[in-house]
Amino acid sequence: MGPTPENTCLPQAPNPEPKAEPRRQHARVAPANTAEYDELLREYNQLRERFLRTTNALASAAHDLKTPLAILNGYIELLESEKLGTLNERQSEILRDMHSSGQRLQHFIQDFLSFSVLETGEMKMRYETADMNGCLSEVCRLWSHRFQENGLALYFLGNDKLTAFPFDSAKIQRVISNLLENASKFTPTGGTVWLHAEPYMWERRSSNKPGIASERRRHDNTLPNSVKVSVSDTGPGIPAEYHIEVFDDFFRLPQSENRSDGMGLGLAIARRLVNGMGGKIWVESDPGAGCKFSFIIPLQPVPTTVSRGKSK
Repeated sequence: MGPTPENTCLPQAPNPEPKAEPRRQHARVAPANTAEYDELLREYNQLRERFLRTTNALASAAHDLKTPLAILNGYIELLESEKLGTLNERQSEILRDMHSSGQRLQHFIQDFLSFSVLETGEMKMRYETADMNGCLSEVCRLWSHRFQENGLALYFLGNDKLTAFPFDSAKIQRVISNLLENASKFTPTGGTVWLHAEPYMWERRSSNKPGIASERRRHDNTLPNSVKVSVSDTGPGIPAEYHIEVFDDFFRLPQSENRSDGMGLGLAIARRLVNGMGGKIWVESDPGAGCKFSFIIPLQPVPTTVSRGKSK
């Protein structure tokens, strides 16, 4: 081993007096730093409380919109049924547009309500032993009609190596739905989307023993300890510089900012839900080569809280 940093510096400091000076300076500025830290902490807590109040207020307003919107959608469906009279082609077209807009607005409201619950830390996980293949198959069944309307092929690749384990089925379906919705938006007509799940060996880094990459691969236990779920598409792909940002709150890719079909919360909600189950989510993509969104969740539930803020 070479010389330590202290030994390296000794020849350059023959006079011992300069050594004591930094300590005296540190002793003088420490109280000021502590006071500054306390002030920053107080301001942060105030901003946090204000943010939570604002989030709760907006969530309350969004919740209040659900009832009148449901009534409007109900009247639209009643008119579309022609129970109140026959419609001409132009009237039917207008009602279809109204119905589509109403459904999109309802989706926005639901996304924001989910976001507010996750942001305030009120979301609780409900684990029950279930079959992941069955869970994913049900999501595909619900989305198959939407994909057919958009001229897309949706394939679910079941895996008989998956065994039943405890997970929150409703939240997994929400994560998958958000990923499928994202794929359906950006995959051009004639494209393909695949949903796949498999057992996975997740080697986590230890904060106490970081080690090196090669040492982390030396693992005696080769049995899977998690499940990996992936959604792949043949869309335009995502540039590498946005692979982390796409999971941020209200983020939309620059090329899609002018689109009005989303608030930029779908992937952010998916990330929070996966993190809340002790898992992780990421994207692999190159421009022009499609996207592959993957997440892993442990086979044994990990006590944790739903994360807030940006991805780490």
